[in-house]
Amino acid sequence: MKEVTIVDAPQGHSGSGFFATSFDEAIGLARSYSLWPLPFATSCCGIEFMATMGAHYDISRFGSERPSFSPRQADLLMVMGTIAKKMAPVVKQVYLQMAEPRWVMAVGACASSGGIFDTYSVLQGIDRIIPVDVYVPGCPPRPEQIIDGLMHIQHLAQNEKLRRRNTDEYQELLASYNIQ
Repeated sequence: MKEVTIVDAPQGHSGSGFFATSFDEAIGLARSYSLWPLPFATSCCGIEFMATMGAHYDISRFGSERPSFSPRQADLLMVMGTIAKKMAPVVKQVYLQMAEPRWVMAVGACASSGGIFDTYSVLQGIDRIIPVDVYVPGCPPRPEQIIDGLMHIQHLAQNEKLRRRNTDEYQELLASYNIQ
């Protein structure tokens, strides 16, 4: 049986009293365990996020215990709940105010696809206005699912190359959302 550690050391070279690895690996490891989420909660999924922040589920063991309510100090946008079409420009503005690198998690059926509200006034998924990295299903999702989504974001942050966001592919993605 393989021994499981909380944080696997990145690939590198070790010797007597030293460990050397690539800059990408070290930065990725640091980013993945210091995510600062910005909860953008509009309905019941926000209540589940509050439970996730509580002592029973303890999101702080993932390095995300400091929710940021300023987009300039956050790197993970967690959109939770129903987003009306009038609210869509606000969500996009919050996303644009975040510093790079930034990740987005759509929490719940409403943020992912509009949920049961198939009406003219509800945005049918936030991926119509901003790129989404991880979708967390459910109506509302359980705290375990939110933690699983956070772990997927950690995996993305840890394995992302420092120069990926300068690539033509990433610039084309942003251009498809009219983001410069």
